[in-house]
Amino acid sequence: MKQGIHPTYHKEATVTCVCGAVLTTGSTIEKMNTEICSSCHPFYTGKKKFIDAGGRVDRFKRLTAKVSDTQKQLADSKKKKAEKSLPASGTAAPAKKTTKEA
Repeated sequence: MKQGIHPTYHKEATVTCVCGAVLTTGSTIEKMNTEICSSCHPFYTGKKKFIDAGGRVDRFKRLTAKVSDTQKQLADSKKKKAEKSLPASGTAAPAKKTTKEA
């Protein structure tokens, strides 16, 4: 190893958590602060709370229902436009026949 390029290693560095827990470890930094540790983390304490009340499947079902409703509304509006464009007698005007003469 090259001499003089490595940081100083502290064998007893202290890590202080917001909850008040003090841990001793080895590090190149002598004193550190952290917001969460194994003493207060919900996974380690057994107080795990599920934040996501609705799962991904429920969200997917809501989105697909919303899309199908939108598609139904578009189809209904197209039908209404088609009905408005028909003549008053209720029958469509006959289409023009075109024939090619050879």
